[in-house]
Amino acid sequence: MRDLPQLLDLIAAFSKENPFPTFPLELYEPCNYILTLGGKRLRPALVLMGHELFKDTSEAALPAAWAVELFHNFSLMHDDIMDAAPLRRSEPTVHNKWNTTTAILSGDVMLIFAYRFLARCGDADTVLQLLNIFNRVATEVCEGQQLDINFETRANVGIHEYIRMIELKTAVLLGAALEMGAVCANAPANDSQHLYEFGRLAGIAFQIQDDLLDTYGDPIKFGKQVCGDILQNKKTLLVLKTLETAPDSDCRALHGWMQTGAENPAEKIAAVRAIFDRNGIPALVSLEKRQYQQKAFWHLQSVQVPEKRKKVLKKLVEDLLERES
Repeated sequence: MRDLPQLLDLIAAFSKENPFPTFPLELYEPCNYILTLGGKRLRPALVLMGHELFKDTSEAALPAAWAVELFHNFSLMHDDIMDAAPLRRSEPTVHNKWNTTTAILSGDVMLIFAYRFLARCGDADTVLQLLNIFNRVATEVCEGQQLDINFETRANVGIHEYIRMIELKTAVLLGAALEMGAVCANAPANDSQHLYEFGRLAGIAFQIQDDLLDTYGDPIKFGKQVCGDILQNKKTLLVLKTLETAPDSDCRALHGWMQTGAENPAEKIAAVRAIFDRNGIPALVSLEKRQYQQKAFWHLQSVQVPEKRKKVLKKLVEDLLERES
């Protein structure tokens, strides 16, 4: 299997060879804009890695990989509207740079182009399998976004509900990317399913690591202000684990801080982190992450290809789950 930089070069070359039309400019320019804002392109790379577990090259999976990248960026464009986000990757969001109408329409056309690329992925049976996976996961991503919106106004959210939300909103697309790569390689159905489960479970662990980094990460390594989740009163796994395990006095204190604004951010951050620390919440959340991580790697181990073919994929996911930024 080729390493990540080599696969990213393939994806970049495919992007240049398959540009959006130039007319009408107002429709397609925002599509090109969001695709050049510096995302990691992890999801299309996972499609190619899923393919190269079974084949020596991954060029046949490039249209599917690009479809996944277009879908991901379409969802970001529309998410930014819902979140009223001014910035994406330190640059103005599409609706902020142009307007909301443009962002909606340009996002819509990106999704349509994703389907056009899927239609280029081999014979009719392969295309049908890919469409079924894509449609299932696209629906689930929308369900996860709605759950996330619902949680903003709900007083009580269970840990199982939170895990399900991050699974739908983020993790299922990582699993589907690997599964789609395997399907493009005509891999056995059992192996494709193991790859999906590997990506899904690793995606949940990835989001849990994000919760930890937001509150406990090194600001220099993390690349942005830490404790943003605390200041925005987000119901992260740290919060939910505290409400499940801490004494009533700490639960009441945490509820109180979550009903305040960020007029004195340093005081709020210090108080909430103190509640987490004295209840051993970081260790409990880290344990939860490791449990999903272990389940994920069991599925990768179960894929029936030589271990040396899994080396690049395994290293990539291990690095993501132990990252400090």
